[in-house]
Amino acid sequence: MTMANEAHRPDPDQLLARMREQEARARRGRLRIYFGASAGVGKTWAMLSAARTLPAQAVLAGVVETHGRRETAALLDGLPQLPLKQVGYRGKNLPEFDIDGALAAGAPLVLVDELAHSNVPGSRHRKRWQDVEDLLAAGIDVWTTVNVQHLESLNDVVGGITGIRVAETVPDTVFDRADEVVLVDLPADELLARLKSGRVYQGPQADRAAGNFFRKGNLIALRELALRRTADRVEGDVRAWRVEQSVDTLWKTGAALLACVGPGADAEQVVRSSARLAGQLGARWHAVYVETPPLQRLPAARRQQILDNLRLAEKLGAATAVLPGTDVAAELARYAGSRNLSRLVLGRPAPAAAWKPWQAWRPALAQRLAQLAPGADLLEIAAAAVPARALRERGAARPAGAEPAQARAQLLHYLLGAGASLAAGLLGWLLDDWLDLANIAMLFMLVVLGVAYRCGRGPSVLATCISVATLDFVFVAPRFSFAVSDFQYVVTFGVMLAVGLITGHLTALLRFQAQAARQRERRWHALYEFASRLSGALQPEQVLDATREFVAQAFRARATLLLPDAEGRLQPPSDTVSDGPLPEAGTAQWAFDHAQPAGLGTDTLPASPLFYLPLVAPMRTRGVLALLPPAASAGDWMAVPEQRQQLDTFATLTAIALERVHYIEVAQGALVDMESERLRNSLLAALGHDLRTPLTLLVGLSETLAASRPPLSSQQADLAATLKSEALRMNTLVTNLLDMARIQSGGVHLHLEWQSIEEVVGSALRASGAVLAGHTIETHIPPDLPLVRFDAPLLERVLCNVLENAAKYTPPGSRVVLDARVRGDALQLRVTDNGPGLPPGREEAIFDKFTRGQPESSTPGVGLGLAICRAIVNAHGGTIHAEQAPEGGARIVIALPRAEPPPPPPALPDLDADHDADTDTRAEPHHE
Repeated sequence: MTMANEAHRPDPDQLLARMREQEARARRGRLRIYFGASAGVGKTWAMLSAARTLPAQAVLAGVVETHGRRETAALLDGLPQLPLKQVGYRGKNLPEFDIDGALAAGAPLVLVDELAHSNVPGSRHRKRWQDVEDLLAAGIDVWTTVNVQHLESLNDVVGGITGIRVAETVPDTVFDRADEVVLVDLPADELLARLKSGRVYQGPQADRAAGNFFRKGNLIALRELALRRTADRVEGDVRAWRVEQSVDTLWKTGAALLACVGPGADAEQVVRSSARLAGQLGARWHAVYVETPPLQRLPAARRQQILDNLRLAEKLGAATAVLPGTDVAAELARYAGSRNLSRLVLGRPAPAAAWKPWQAWRPALAQRLAQLAPGADLLEIAAAAVPARALRERGAARPAGAEPAQARAQLLHYLLGAGASLAAGLLGWLLDDWLDLANIAMLFMLVVLGVAYRCGRGPSVLATCISVATLDFVFVAPRFSFAVSDFQYVVTFGVMLAVGLITGHLTALLRFQAQAARQRERRWHALYEFASRLSGALQPEQVLDATREFVAQAFRARATLLLPDAEGRLQPPSDTVSDGPLPEAGTAQWAFDHAQPAGLGTDTLPASPLFYLPLVAPMRTRGVLALLPPAASAGDWMAVPEQRQQLDTFATLTAIALERVHYIEVAQGALVDMESERLRNSLLAALGHDLRTPLTLLVGLSETLAASRPPLSSQQADLAATLKSEALRMNTLVTNLLDMARIQSGGVHLHLEWQSIEEVVGSALRASGAVLAGHTIETHIPPDLPLVRFDAPLLERVLCNVLENAAKYTPPGSRVVLDARVRGDALQLRVTDNGPGLPPGREEAIFDKFTRGQPESSTPGVGLGLAICRAIVNAHGGTIHAEQAPEGGARIVIALPRAEPPPPPPALPDLDADHDADTDTRAEPHHE
């Protein structure tokens, strides 16, 4: 009973993970999704019908799309409804789900229809499913609806079937995390009948749907996708429940397969047949090899063939494992039960050439599996005929000297067992005068126990037989003869033989299990120490040192780390693999680019002496781990699946550590940049305020000098004018400094109004008249340009800075053209000159702060004008860029977003003539 309880005891780690997941779910609201193949199957109707069974105060209809269906709209009667929020977009107010109102209402359950809906720009979130996430995080339950074509993973599949790609999608993680999924299904013929009767869409929309999306073939395919996706989710729920309840019995809820890989020649056929069967059924499958103590003593070539079959299964898509155990059938049944694998595929045993007596009481593997897993389907695969030539080639491929060495080791163990028994007989002969026969028999039993522990089952059986024979021949009368004078000695010999065989067998099993436990403990301890070491690493060098050390301990391999640069090219390591070949740049780069292993033991450049393992982190691939295995084990290195899984775990931990170190560096750099920017803005603001007062005094003094009486001489007047112009230039510079500091600190607030671009162009030209003196100015502003929403003073500042920039970097007499045009959803303003043009390759750099078009130039300025322009234009939601003009010179292009202006206010009623005259009189100054 105790052993049975141990076998059915839940895994503590799985239970702990389950408890943590349940605690996290308890803090969140519950999500129920009504899932269907297409519109019109009745998802909203089913959701509202279920909601009406609840008390009215427990439900709030947040947003429900009825699409004009009367029977659906009727279900809303009596349910509390949340008013929709009006969101302005392109001059119109559009209704949207009010997430803030739903959170404030505090209803236990909110109905949110059409989970994949895209919100109007200006809403809190871009997608409605993000609104639902906020509700769930606040502990509010949500019921919603979604169609199969809106799932992100199936979006391209549905597009290929229907020829229509749906733009609104929901991440599969949202669907998978839902607490409940209710499938609302309807046959294709019934759905088409609903469409024809106007119960899905109405009017021309129904006719268009019938000719495009709602074709019968499309609906059948979408229904299959919805059913399969729901079945996949239910299968995951079944597995989770079985883990929680520790259910080991098989449930035939799926077509999952287990390929039983054995040491026989039919193992490869079992693997290939299982892969074909899994492909036909569309099912997941596993391949397992149970290694018992006798199988551990197989020749090296046979063991290598087994591992090759496991690698083949993994290549064909199976999850592979090597299970240590003493009972093959019991281990297979336990593995199948824990993973709910209802179909077991095994090789058919070959007919025996001769009858063997122990087969009468030893049942076949299939019989044992039928007893231990009565709910499993057993599929026997006949072994394919192997040509004699293939057998000869397989034998020739075995490593030379491997089997003779193993045979010599086994022979040594048998000789040791025989010698130990004879030594025990000699010791008993010497102590015959002091020990009776029972004690001498115990001495032999002690030797059998030691041989079984040290040498295994076979030598212990030989030692048992020799011990019984020696006891009979030497110590039982008549001595030195195998004749027995008393029948009770026959019973003694039989009991002694049975006890020796059983004791030797149990000791050998205990030895095998202890070795397996030690191996598992070493693997987990190495992973724990490695994770602990990486948790304190703050630099890539520390990660490399820890990886090299633990890889050498766990896999007896030498390692080096190749990290990428900013362009994704792997850089040569500062320290290469010692005493070995250098990592090949091409092979390592291939492994990095494709996120797949390469080199030794893989299908990509297998002749390479190094094994290249990409370090794949959650965000991106962080590098490549190059491993040089020991020369003695290079042929079968990483052949055992558990070893490869452990190495993959090492690589994942290394990748996560490198990613953490990277983001530490990014965070530190961002912090330094923020502090530098804050300090610079503070200095700019301080300098600007301190300089503005004396500059204002200089401008006033220069104007006072110019207007003084008696008049100044021409030379003095020129000096006063130069003083004023330089003071004004410095004042402009200080203004730019202050504006940039204010923009960077977020102190600029836009006052957006619908205005004509022609007015701001005229005011900018007037303000820049002095700067543009000596240049030819041309404007091309079409009279039918639409109104644009912008902040007039700020946009005027942008145009002034661009015009001033054009005047400064072109010689006198140059032509400056300012034109406007509509391009798509934007209104473009272009300032073009015919000067020397932009420095090649610096079209973007000129918009950086303190960057000038010609660094080594006598032209005054500090490079802030265009930076301020970009900041202001970006705040308007527009873009600004520079390009070379086609006719020569430079061109600055400003693009402001267009939108639909609001409708004009309604006309006022007619008033009397006097009132009109008064109104016109008062309006005259406004129009001047």
